Amino acid sequence: MTPPITSAETGHDHDHDHDHSHQKLPSDPALRVKSLESLLVEKGLVDAAALDAVVEAYEHRIGPRNGARVIARAWTDPAYRQRLLTDATAAIAALGFSGSQGEHMVAVENTSQVHNLVVCTLCSCYPFPVLGLPPVWYKSPAYRARAVIDPRGVLRELGLEIADEVEIRVWDSTAEIRYLVVPERPAGTEHLSEEELAARVTRDSMIGVARVA
Repeated sequence: MTPPITSAETGHDHDHDHDHSHQKLPSDPALRVKSLESLLVEKGLVDAAALDAVVEAYEHRIGPRNGARVIARAWTDPAYRQRLLTDATAAIAALGFSGSQGEHMVAVENTSQVHNLVVCTLCSCYPFPVLGLPPVWYKSPAYRARAVIDPRGVLRELGLEIADEVEIRVWDSTAEIRYLVVPERPAGTEHLSEEELAARVTRDSMIGVARVA
């Protein structure tokens, strides 16, 4: 397992070549997406049916709901929890979640003494099969840089206060390894079913920037 980052290390960033279109797009994000999609389809660069298939996959088969099922199973099945912490790739695949960007998974568990936070300092490596598409803030240079320098401060700004006596471990995702945080199970949920527990688990709690309510 790659050790967590405890201090800032050499920063990396990718240089990208950008093609700037002279056509002005609407300011509203949804309208901009639709306009860009129409333009690409019109020019024959993409197939509309293929785009619809991708959107359908991420909305209904790929996303945080998959990771939530993994967490709920770990909370209710001690044997599965141990398997997840020992070999996350196999344990996650056993529930049917695997594929590109999830070939090598590592699960890290939050406790009363340790809180885990996931970042990708290089770009935006992210476990698509269990969490879907990354949020915008996860890809931002500010989060990528500050999460390893001042994780407690970053979490505070995101609305999560971590007590000083709790250790914060920062895990840097790479092209080879992706991380999944196993959040603490909320007290008083012993009566809930696995399905009900999964409904409470959020994407942010599996990145480490929130607790499960």
